[in-house]
This record gives sequence, C-alpha cells and structure tokens, in this order.
Amino acid sequence: MIRPRFHLAIAVTDLESTRAFYGGILGCREGRSAERWVDFDLHGHQLSFHCLDSAVDAGTNSVDGDAVPIPHFGLILDLDQWGALRDRLLAAKVDFVVEPRIRFVGLPGEQATMFLRDPSGNALEFKAFREDSQIFEAQ
Repeated sequence: MIRPRFHLAIAVTDLESTRAFYGGILGCREGRSAERWVDFDLHGHQLSFHCLDSAVDAGTNSVDGDAVPIPHFGLILDLDQWGALRDRLLAAKVDFVVEPRIRFVGLPGEQATMFLRDPSGNALEFKAFREDSQIFEAQ
C-alpha cells in the first residue's frame, strides 16, 4: 500500500527567498513551477508556494487556467480513489471551487484535480496523478 502524502499550498510574498529557504536551507527538491508558484518535495509531501501580494490577504492564483484558492489543503489519492470521491461529491451536489478535471494534459505531472470548501470555508484540493512517480516532475 502506498503511504499517504499531503499537498499544502501556502501563500508567500517572494519566490526567490522561498526557493533559497526550502531548496537551499532545508534541501527540498524543487518540482514544477511557473511565474507565481513553485512546488517542493518535503520528504515525499508536496508543498506548493504561491506568490501573492500579501501572505496575509490570500486569494486565488491561476494554475492551468483555474483560479486556485490560496491557501488550501490537499490530499493526493490514487486515480481510483479520486474517481470514487469525485462521484460521491457529484452525487451529493457539492459546490466546487474548481470542477473535477484533468490538468497539464500530456505533460509531466498530468493530474486529476478538484477543489471545494468545507463548511467553514476552508479550501480543499483532492488530486491524483496518472503516474505516481511524476508528483514532483518539472515540466
């Protein structure tokens, strides 16, 4: 059985100092990145840092055309678990922040993803990778 891993998106105000700390000081391997976000491998867990004007006033960041809520907590499932959860959430008529979809199609890190909020308004992401080995693969 695969050990569960967490995915956590965190608001930051500067990506270079974030890279220096997580990559340089903590020794985390850098994964995918774009102009306003970067992923790091923290002992097999995925930390995703999104640059916002203020780390206090979090909002959304564009990822593959979606307005992704920041901060959010995520869980990486296998594809079967993700599909079963998606079906359960659809049947329950859950309001999605980002509808279930496949992102980065045909690229390293291709993934199924969906975002929703809990009753208190906390943003959650559930995702699954077609290839588990590509969780931290750079594009």
